[in-house]
Amino acid sequence: MTILTGTQSLILTRASARPGNLALPLPEGLHGAAAKMAIGRMIKLGWIEEVDANLRRGEPLWHETGDGHGTTLIATEAGLDAIGIDPVVVRTMAGLRDAKPEAVAAVQRPGTKQAQLIAMLQAPEGATIAEIAEATGWQHHSIRGAISGSLKKKLGLTVTSEKLAERGRVYKLD
Repeated sequence: MTILTGTQSLILTRASARPGNLALPLPEGLHGAAAKMAIGRMIKLGWIEEVDANLRRGEPLWHETGDGHGTTLIATEAGLDAIGIDPVVVRTMAGLRDAKPEAVAAVQRPGTKQAQLIAMLQAPEGATIAEIAEATGWQHHSIRGAISGSLKKKLGLTVTSEKLAERGRVYKLD
C-alpha cells in the first residue's frame, strides 16, 4: 500500500469536493517542475488521469494541445479510494461529471440515508419502495418524495422505474 504525501492527499481531497472530481486548480505554491513531478507520480499510481477539458464549462487546463483544445486532471476511483471515500460514492461521483455541485456534495456524505438511497438505486437490480423502506426506515411516501424531490429535482439525477412481474415497480439510477 502506498502512503500518500501531504500534497497528494490535499490534491485528492480537494478533487473529491469539486464537480466531476476535478483536480485543478492545484494547491497554492505547487507549480512548475514540482507540480509536474507530483501529478506525474499520481498519474503513474492511477490516482489521477488526464482527460479532455470541456472549455465551454470553463474547466481549468493542465495542458493545451495547440488546436484550441486542452486537457484537465480528474481524480480516479483509485485516487478517491486512496483517501478513504467509499467505492459506492466514487461510482456515483464518476457519473456526476456533468452534474450540479449540490449533487456532488450530497453524495460525499457517506452513511446518510440519502447516500444509502442512491447506492440502492445504483445497484444493477435497482430497488423497490418496500426494499428502500426496510433499509432506511422511511415511510413509502417519504421515499417517493425523496426520489422526485431530492434526487430528480434538486440533484438533477435521472431515476427510472419499470414494473417487473416478480418484484413490482423497481427504481434505478441511470
